[in-house]
Amino acid sequence: MLTQPFADAIAAAEQIITEAPHIRTEQDLVEGYDYLAGSIRAALQMAWAYERDFPFFVQSTGPYTKMGLDNPDTLYFHAYLRPDAEYLVTGTRGTTRDLSFQVLNGNYSPVDVPDSETAFDDRALDVAADGSYRLRLGPGEARPGYVHLAPDSAMLVVREVFSDWSTEKPGTLRIQRVDTIGDAPPPLTKDLLTKRYGIAGKMLLSRLKTFLAFPEWFYLNLPVNTMTEPRSTPGGLTTQFSSAGHYELADDQAMIITVPKSDAPYQGFQLGSMWYLSLDYINHQTSLTADQARVDPDGMIRLVVSERDPGLANWIERTGHARGYLQFRWQRLSRDLKPEDGPTVEIVTVDELPTRLAYHEQARVTPEEWKARIAARQVAVAERMLG
Repeated sequence: MLTQPFADAIAAAEQIITEAPHIRTEQDLVEGYDYLAGSIRAALQMAWAYERDFPFFVQSTGPYTKMGLDNPDTLYFHAYLRPDAEYLVTGTRGTTRDLSFQVLNGNYSPVDVPDSETAFDDRALDVAADGSYRLRLGPGEARPGYVHLAPDSAMLVVREVFSDWSTEKPGTLRIQRVDTIGDAPPPLTKDLLTKRYGIAGKMLLSRLKTFLAFPEWFYLNLPVNTMTEPRSTPGGLTTQFSSAGHYELADDQAMIITVPKSDAPYQGFQLGSMWYLSLDYINHQTSLTADQARVDPDGMIRLVVSERDPGLANWIERTGHARGYLQFRWQRLSRDLKPEDGPTVEIVTVDELPTRLAYHEQARVTPEEWKARIAARQVAVAERMLG
């Protein structure tokens, strides 16, 4: 059977899921099977997008194909490249908070992170008054509007980042290989489809193994219920800093995370599951940006992570996850962040919040107000997915 290699990979992938070392509960296992379904969809999509002569941008991750502690505030796109070919990227700049480009020399693997050949944001582009821009990539020398592709360049990644989900609009994006514009790709063959099913199987297994290994590198060696100082994000995102940690909380406990509202254009916080995925950010408030969060009169944002509803605007819902990951990102920075720009963490009981949380009374919301917050998230994500 032509699809047998992919079927074998699915069986091996299910074994990876069921043998994951973090599984403790039925919820862990059920979410693993859901993660497997999204990974199968993504592997097929990526294998069929492996087209370097007639390239196109594909959405790398989204609400139903999650991976790599995906940022709920970001649209991720990628296209494959030949380092000896020249490409033209055209688009229009939306009103989102950040738009960044990164050339990678390979894919993530269980033992390595691909090197970043170059990374920059739209401030390096010549954006016209109507929002349009053009960017060329190829083997030639770097110059304004032209990105040099190193001999091992393999992929262009584009990230578009929202801060105010309700008002910001995405732009448009297109890529073409210059010397094939106006031509058509050759017809499909059985050999090509056989190859693609094989590639999809390899991508599926690599994806699962890689992002189960990631937390060991960056999170689980940290003390539980703490967060790091802001630091430059690994992987070459030159204008991003991050603060990371992992938590383990009882149902009557709450984590108070206090952080200054930054002067960075984008500042966002999220929770992640032990599968290294964002939690449900559509129907629950499991993430907040600085624009979405309530800022206290002293300029601080105080987030409360808990299972029980504390009736507060900045409640971050655990949604039944007693353990998980904590992540701040700051993007489009014009300066390096200092320790005082980062978060502090305090563990209290939910019942102690009225006396331990500054500005507690001012931060309260009614059930009706909370329902309206969730409804706004649902609308915003649906509109974003439709472009």
